[in-house]
Amino acid sequence: MSQNDLHYVRTEMALPQPAPLRERGPVAWIRKNLFANPFDSVLTIIGMIIVIMILPPLVDWALVQAQWTGTDRTFCSTVAQGGIQPEGWSGACWAFVNAKFGQFMFGRYPIEERWRVILVAIMFVALLVPLLIPRVPRKGLNAFLFLVVFPIVAAFLLIGGFFGLPHVETPLWGGLLVTLTLSYVGIVVSLPLGILLALGRRSKMPVVKMLSVIFIETVRGVPLITVLFMASVMLPLFLPAGVSFDKFLRALIGVSLFASAYMAEVVRGGLQAIPKGQYEGADSLGLSYWQKTGLIILPQALKLVIPGIVNTFIGLFKDTSLVYIISMFDLLGVVRQNFSDPAWASPQTPASGLVFAALVFWMFCFGMSRYSIYMEHRLDTGHKR
Repeated sequence: MSQNDLHYVRTEMALPQPAPLRERGPVAWIRKNLFANPFDSVLTIIGMIIVIMILPPLVDWALVQAQWTGTDRTFCSTVAQGGIQPEGWSGACWAFVNAKFGQFMFGRYPIEERWRVILVAIMFVALLVPLLIPRVPRKGLNAFLFLVVFPIVAAFLLIGGFFGLPHVETPLWGGLLVTLTLSYVGIVVSLPLGILLALGRRSKMPVVKMLSVIFIETVRGVPLITVLFMASVMLPLFLPAGVSFDKFLRALIGVSLFASAYMAEVVRGGLQAIPKGQYEGADSLGLSYWQKTGLIILPQALKLVIPGIVNTFIGLFKDTSLVYIISMFDLLGVVRQNFSDPAWASPQTPASGLVFAALVFWMFCFGMSRYSIYMEHRLDTGHKR
């Protein structure tokens, strides 16, 4: 009696098969992300209608009809307005941006000394980029150079008065130089100070907790304009006669303290999200308060609130425009100041300058946002799907 050799288990691996056509390719992506259900389809159609209504006129104004070169307002004005453009012309005046680009970047910083600002910018990028790339080694040395050495060297270069460099007063600073300086100092100061304030607010020592709460709630209870006005106008009234310090330094202090109060509440939210077992586990190992906080609690808390921290940084970067209230001119302030230049007075000049400023702000804010998303995913080791 013969026996049949039956096998119910595959003896070799099945060859991989491509996904069905309806599940791959651009058509599948469109169906999944734009037309997954009737509601998504309606929203997609509405969005496409809005884009069709806005995008072509915007492209026509910003690129097609735009005036890219020119030496004065006549290149961005119609014949009836004293210019060379035909009647009914409407386009961006990028010639104005090109002519004023130096002021938008440096303000009234002396032209022959602007190499110092460019050198500081190169140093800033050269130290920041390796710090942001996780695979680059020697992060401790890099952070020390970026956070400690670089500010000192940058201050010597930008202000001058040493080693044969001419002194450049801060009232001559302006444009993107002021925006980035305020943002850099505010971010570097607000994060560690905010962490200390958050720890102080959660402290069991009544005096420390009370002082932290008073500072945080006082600063958060007033707008930034008030803080800048107090630092610029009211603070000198409380100083002894003949004692004063630079207005730009006062703005730096005001912006940094204001941002640190908001940062403290963001960090406190992360501290409160840490389970009690983490504290008990650290205590069971015999760790001191600072060891427990620095090695166990803070790393987890800061990882949880990365979106909130970066959101505060972005808000700080945009709020630097408020220094206009104390007669300091950041990028937006310099752009608005140049609207009054009679050599470039035209109907298209204000819109072109504001669009340029908006693009610059958007690039920096979008970059910070995307990097925070990258770091959030990279550090999300405890919730892998």
